[in-house]
Amino acid sequence: MPFSDQPDLFGDDPVVARPPAAQPLAARMRPRALAELVGQEHLLAPGGLLPRLIAQNRFGSLIFYGPPGTGKTSFAEVIARETKSRFVRVNAVLSGAAELRDVLAAARRRPEAATILFIDELHRFNKSQQDLLLPDVEEGVVRLIGATTHNPGFYINPPLLSRSHLFRLEPLAPAAVAAVLRRALTDPERGLGARHHSAADQVLASLAGLCDGDLRRALNALEVIALSLPVGAPITAGELELFARERRIRYDAGEDEHYDTISAFIKSCRGSDPDAAMYWLAKMLAGGEDPRFIARRLVILASEDVGLADPLALPLAVAAHHACDFVGLPEAELTLAHATLYIATAPKSNSATLALGAAHAALKDGPVQPVPLPLRDKSGAASKQAGHGRGYRYSHDYEENISGQDYLTKPLTLYTPKTVGHEARIAERLTRWQALKAQVRAGGG
Repeated sequence: MPFSDQPDLFGDDPVVARPPAAQPLAARMRPRALAELVGQEHLLAPGGLLPRLIAQNRFGSLIFYGPPGTGKTSFAEVIARETKSRFVRVNAVLSGAAELRDVLAAARRRPEAATILFIDELHRFNKSQQDLLLPDVEEGVVRLIGATTHNPGFYINPPLLSRSHLFRLEPLAPAAVAAVLRRALTDPERGLGARHHSAADQVLASLAGLCDGDLRRALNALEVIALSLPVGAPITAGELELFARERRIRYDAGEDEHYDTISAFIKSCRGSDPDAAMYWLAKMLAGGEDPRFIARRLVILASEDVGLADPLALPLAVAAHHACDFVGLPEAELTLAHATLYIATAPKSNSATLALGAAHAALKDGPVQPVPLPLRDKSGAASKQAGHGRGYRYSHDYEENISGQDYLTKPLTLYTPKTVGHEARIAERLTRWQALKAQVRAGGG
């Protein structure tokens, strides 16, 4: 069946069975008690909400949200053990509505068992499948523990989310991962202790650092390295080289990592930090991000954040976007680096953004101004009869094209130039034109 019902393991008298040797090391080393959980100090601090809920066995539904290998499943299993609850596991990838109905029906038949329903990858359930859970969660027939790597605000139905406590898990610190690796290396029952491998602290710290806070990945890597060596052989820095060469950046295109990283990239460019901008660019490229997506963001940055302070940023960004199409990877990485560094080091102005916002606000908050008669199109007899275009002053007939004419019925100030980069000269020019306009008007022009 696509779910496991384990009353013997989590019944009134739970028995912790010895893990089969065939299980991966990460599964064998899974914590059996709250005290064995590592990291997540923001959740496990003494007196914190989660430890109090578990100690009193008075929690409702819980959702654990965070990157892979940070302990979501471990939390669920430990909670079931600590509260002596019946534990039913469902994987949302494998289970459908029919299986879910069976699980819930079985829980209704055993109200005394205090069933915890653990759903791994909860975000994989569609809206109707999530809705199936609502009545039994509401009535307390099951206590749901959901695990997801995706932002619950986007993937979990609001009614289900509102009935659950949400806990965010963070990537584990390298020191915490290294401590578990040391325990796994020496534990003769669940770990690799029977193989008598040794490893310097720095080697385990390096392995932990390569795994980006993913404890499961670190344990699996340790097991692969150990099993590739003779029994009793030391694990050295040289043994990590192959793993380091095959390292993959955690980057889920289209998901949280995608949005968080592009946000960091944009803000680094806006904040004029070329080093940070290049780091986030490299992460996106290593993670397989579409280079055209990055190029589109650079085009937006060129207008939104550089603007008139350096008018060459926009054509450069557009050229980079075109280059990504006809050059392609890997060479297009150089083009993206070129455009990123240009925009990150360019003077910044958001005056175009502010001016557009002010114009939208003026349209929204006040009456729409009619086009002044001198500016209206005078094509056709009817337009001429109505006086369209009468009194228009041709700008090229005046010094510096300043005729003294108004181009709004009620003049507004929407654009305020910044005094940085190229835009500083624009500010000077506008000041001079204002004086010239006043002079023309004073002369009766």
